[in-house]
Amino acid sequence: MEYVSTRGSAGAVDFEGALFSGYAPDGGLFMPQSIPSLDWETLRRWSCLSYRDLVKELCSLFITAELVPRSTLSDLIDRAFSRFRHKDVVHLSKLKDGLNVLELWHGVTYAFKDLSLSCTGQFLQYFLEKKQKHVTILVGTSGDTGSSAIESVRGQNNMDIFVLLPKGFCTQIQELQMTTVIEDNVHVFAAHGNSDEIDEPIKELFADVDFARKHNLMSLNSVNWSRIMVQIAHHFYAYFQCAPSLDATPLPVVEIVVPTGGGGNITAGCIAQKMGLPIRLVAVVNSNDIIHRTVQHGDFSLAESMKATLASAMDIQEPYNVERILWLLSGSDSSLMKALMERFSASKSLKLPEDLHRKLSETLRSCSASDEDIVRAMQRCWEENRYLLCPHSAVAAHYHYSQPDRACLRQKFSCFSFHFSMPRCCLAPASAAKFQDALLQAGLVPQLPPEITALTAMETRSTPLERGQDWAQALRERIEAVAQRR
Repeated sequence: MEYVSTRGSAGAVDFEGALFSGYAPDGGLFMPQSIPSLDWETLRRWSCLSYRDLVKELCSLFITAELVPRSTLSDLIDRAFSRFRHKDVVHLSKLKDGLNVLELWHGVTYAFKDLSLSCTGQFLQYFLEKKQKHVTILVGTSGDTGSSAIESVRGQNNMDIFVLLPKGFCTQIQELQMTTVIEDNVHVFAAHGNSDEIDEPIKELFADVDFARKHNLMSLNSVNWSRIMVQIAHHFYAYFQCAPSLDATPLPVVEIVVPTGGGGNITAGCIAQKMGLPIRLVAVVNSNDIIHRTVQHGDFSLAESMKATLASAMDIQEPYNVERILWLLSGSDSSLMKALMERFSASKSLKLPEDLHRKLSETLRSCSASDEDIVRAMQRCWEENRYLLCPHSAVAAHYHYSQPDRACLRQKFSCFSFHFSMPRCCLAPASAAKFQDALLQAGLVPQLPPEITALTAMETRSTPLERGQDWAQALRERIEAVAQRR
């Protein structure tokens, strides 16, 4: 299994090479050169597996046994999930009105990113110990990535992590989960800008090839293939939990509704689909709706400004993983991707070619939700189920609630052979406990676990980055200073 850049100008690498990279040297993103295809018998066999074992099976398709022996891979994944609070790692809640919510947030930071980052941290540690190597991890976060990345590598001598958070755009709990980690290898910067703005100095440092090579610079954002690989399991598990039976021919289709910011989870869904999983994907976004506009109209262009919403981790205008999806749908046309992404980079505006837009709209459905939609979905879910949704999960629930009532449709068309029973699963990326302000705005009462309540009394540490300051230079200087102390 080799990995190639979506833009075609970088050499192929193995899993280890993709793991230790951020962007590919040509500015693209690494993807498997070929996507494995699964037959009906494999899907049927996998349908009985736990989430943990599904991750193991999927990772074994993308990581060769020569690089990581199968028994070692299994141990690494077991270790990654050892700190999760739920015995099944993830959990499906079946609620009223056909609302199925797959809780992906039972890790240390109460967010879905714990799933992929805990595994990625273990993979990194395995290779670093083997090669006696040190890396510098550079992460920009819109809320949850930073704390999950920190937890995956905190206290490790062979890794230093530098996290940029957008001051004022995260919730207090999200920020505290980063700034209260007092470890020698953890360096948090509170930047006075939004999540798109903090990506710029990170891109600048990765583009400085000599600097990146000198400090073994790498990323744990979802530009990292390892994150996408683990997230493929979400879609398989959701399918197997919700599909009525795998004895039918053809296999039943399950609709997976994916709250979408940077696009990592929806990219994983597209890969699962390509592997043969019979799912229909829905990308749901907040008012920062570039993915919705791209699916509906082929308009991959920035809005005039980013809007701060209740679903703050999805307040993203440049969802970089769309490049992976377009590469997949274009038949791995790297020349086309290079031309399109260079055009977008120059003008921040791109109209997709007609054929590519058609393929995208056939692959994905999409929906956007306002803050009012989010609040209504949170309120309805509580009133009907006494179940608290985080605002990101509520974006998915809004889509579910906005679909025609299937019971009414069956009654109306009972004399016809229409089939309205396609199951639907909404991915829930975070616990409602992390979003007290959104809950209060919906008139709901937060339920805070003790680990989160304790954060407010803990010591904090971060470095401010002010507007007008050269953020890239500030990062360079800190990275150099830390390297000299080693």
